[in-house]
Amino acid sequence: MLILALPLFLFFGLLAVAAFAIWIWALVDVLQRQFHDPGMKLIWVLVVIFLHALGALIYLLVGRNQGTLPGARY
Repeated sequence: MLILALPLFLFFGLLAVAAFAIWIWALVDVLQRQFHDPGMKLIWVLVVIFLHALGALIYLLVGRNQGTLPGARY
């Protein structure tokens, strides 16, 4: 039984670390970007914080294109 638990523990542990890293990446990204509407930044921060990994994935797939990085020329 212990032999089966170790791979599961490693898999879910790595999955949790990956989810946390994506969450941090999305949170830092949303805080660095400038949005056309100032309220959008607050909305995206709340989505990322309260929905954790799911909110981070939603932001990275949908919201990231709505903002621009300061100094970007596009």
